[in-house]
Amino acid sequence: MRVVILGSGNVATVLGRLITKTNHTIVQIISRQLIHAKNLATELQCSFTDNYEEMDITADIYIIALVDDALTTLKNIPAIADKLIVHTAGSVSINALKGFSSTYGVLYPLQSLRKEMQYLPEIPWLVDGNTEETTTTIKDFASSFSSLVAEGKDEERIKLHVAAVLVSNFTNHLFSLTEQYCETEHLNFKILLPLIKETANRIEDYSPSNMQTGPAIRNDIFTIDRHLKLLTNHPKLKYLYMKITDSIMSR
Repeated sequence: MRVVILGSGNVATVLGRLITKTNHTIVQIISRQLIHAKNLATELQCSFTDNYEEMDITADIYIIALVDDALTTLKNIPAIADKLIVHTAGSVSINALKGFSSTYGVLYPLQSLRKEMQYLPEIPWLVDGNTEETTTTIKDFASSFSSLVAEGKDEERIKLHVAAVLVSNFTNHLFSLTEQYCETEHLNFKILLPLIKETANRIEDYSPSNMQTGPAIRNDIFTIDRHLKLLTNHPKLKYLYMKITDSIMSR
C-alpha cells in the first residue's frame, strides 16, 4: 500500500520506521511544522509538506498520527472520497473521521512511544473500521509489521487507554518524583532499576494483587511512620505515599 502520514511526532516516527520494514511505501509526510516534516521524510525517504492542500492523493491509506485533542478539531484535512483514512488515538472515537472518507478507522498503538528510542518495542495494535471489510483491511495492514493485532471498538479502546495511563504514565511520574527524591538525598536512583524491572517482570506470570509487598500490605505502621517522617521535605511524594498506602491497606 502507498502510505501518507499526517504528523511527525512520536507515533508518526515509530510507525513510519515500522512501515519502512514492510512491502508498503511511505510516499509523504505532512506536518504543520515543516522542519519536523522534513526531518522525518529524510529518514523515511519520502516527500514532505506542511500544507494539507498539497497532500498526495494517490495513496491507499492516510494515517493521522496527531495528539488526541488535535484530532477532535480536524479542519484542514481535505476529504479523500473513498480512500482509507485512520487515526492512531486511543481516546478518540472512530466517528471523528466520518466526514473525510467513506472508509475510515482506527490504528491505535497500545504502547508508550518516543521517537528517540534506539529500538522498536513490542507494540500491540488495536484496530477498528467503519465496516467489516475496512476492519479487515486495517488488520491486514497492521499485521504486516506486528504480530500483536486485535480489534478494539471505541468503548474498549478508551477503557484500555485509561488502563494504559495508570500503568505507564502514572508509574513513570512516580519514577520521576523518586528520582528527584534520590537526587536531593544524594542517593543513586539507578540502583533501583533491578527492582523496577523485577516488579514489572513478575506480573507476566502472576496477578499483581498476589505480588504486593511492602509495609502497607503487612500493616507495618512503625515503618510507614518512619518513611513519612523522611518525606517531610518532599510534600508531593509524601502525599502520594499516604494515599497509595491507604489504598493498599484498604484492599
